[in-house]
Amino acid sequence: MAPKEKKRKAATKKTEKPEEQVMSEKRHNMIAYLDPEEKFTELEEITQWIRESRINKAVTFSTPVYKSLIKAFWNSASVVVVDGTEFIQGKVNEVNVNVSPDILNTVLELQDDPNAPYSIPIMCTCGCLLRMKSTGDIFSSQINKGDLPMRYKFLLHVLIQCLSNRRAGYENSDNDLMGLMVALVLNKPFSISKYILDNMKENMTRTDGRTTRNKFWMYPRFLQMIMNVQHPDLLKADDDILKIDTMIEHSLKIFKGLATKRYKESDPPRRLICALGKTDYIAPEDDKWRHNDSQSDDEEPELKKKTEQKFGRKDLDSSDSDDEGGDGGDAGALGASTAGASAAGTVGASSASDDEEDTESDDNQSETGYEFYVDERGVRQVRKIRREDDDDEYVPSDTKAERLKEKQTAARRKKKARKNIGSSSAQQSVPQQEPTQEAEMNPNLGFTTDEAVDMVASPPRSSEPTPVVTSAPKTPTVTPQELAPSIASTICATTSQLTSERR
Repeated sequence: MAPKEKKRKAATKKTEKPEEQVMSEKRHNMIAYLDPEEKFTELEEITQWIRESRINKAVTFSTPVYKSLIKAFWNSASVVVVDGTEFIQGKVNEVNVNVSPDILNTVLELQDDPNAPYSIPIMCTCGCLLRMKSTGDIFSSQINKGDLPMRYKFLLHVLIQCLSNRRAGYENSDNDLMGLMVALVLNKPFSISKYILDNMKENMTRTDGRTTRNKFWMYPRFLQMIMNVQHPDLLKADDDILKIDTMIEHSLKIFKGLATKRYKESDPPRRLICALGKTDYIAPEDDKWRHNDSQSDDEEPELKKKTEQKFGRKDLDSSDSDDEGGDGGDAGALGASTAGASAAGTVGASSASDDEEDTESDDNQSETGYEFYVDERGVRQVRKIRREDDDDEYVPSDTKAERLKEKQTAARRKKKARKNIGSSSAQQSVPQQEPTQEAEMNPNLGFTTDEAVDMVASPPRSSEPTPVVTSAPKTPTVTPQELAPSIASTICATTSQLTSERR
């Protein structure tokens, strides 16, 4: 009887994800929930501040978003410059949709100053983070919101989910978004509309490998708000809705529980600083993060210590300066002081005199493998040294994350090396012939081992034929302990034969 043939299972086909899941992210540009009933007393102050701030409409306005309109805009989007004004233009249903800082400022009611920058110096950001009692790495390129107290964490949470360009990794914030948060806290001028447009321009040059030539559908809610103003009669279908998440009361409960476990606050909690606590707060001058007469805790020594640990210590004896910055004190102007400028390398003030020839002193060098650079906005930053000069897609990396990755790689290599050593020792080793021992005296016969071997090898002087003595076949390895008994037995047989012949 012939054996039955086994039926092969049909190969499972990989199901492609819908275009909506690939090109969009429902938690990106979402709608904030600001606890209108004030059930969460711990968040009452910060939610009230957001409702009264200039970002209220941008983070809370809800409108239906239509997938086909957003897709058409990004598939046709391009940067256009008219009379020195730069904006992004896309074609939707044969009509042009324009996005510029002025349009964003008007539609989102951001109250931006047209001449305001859209970045904050890194040292000002670090100083403000210390004022907010951050426990993480303030110099990292990615700031984790869990390192902040609950109310500041909620503000950063809203900015990440509603205003940032993130499509994943919503626990972290980059330096640009942290600059926006610091500007809101310190009431410093900051153009949010320019920040949004800059993210949209970056999205046009960076695409995911899965999306080929298509662009990520960034800021769909803001784009729909602009389309509703510029072209209110655009054709819309009820089955064309693009899903965008909305924060709910339950999400605030989860947020509160996680924040309480992650960060232990003082009891009672500290009052909110700067513009979050005072409606008439005036921003500090220049790049400072506090006023000279501020009565709050002085974080200047801690910032200097962290700066020296991160970038190295400068020898202050080599340059004596009479700058007005002095030792900083409560002024919070470490960037203008000698130690701050030399250690961090991010604020342009320098204490070296004009007569010094060596401006690139070793005391002002960055950490090994990293370098200082000035970005397109004129802000001095720190980044990892590029391996290829033509790498246009370079992104400053996270020093702390890279060090952790190197440690994990070294640990894996050690573990693999131990495993290889154990397996090699378990393999069967090739036997080696041990050296021959020196001649030893046989106590029973009175012959040495060499004399006994010679007696066996030389034939006896007799007319009778010498008896044949057979021996065991040779083995691959013979130890001296095995050799001694065989020689002794051979000698005994030979001497007994000789004795009988003499008789």
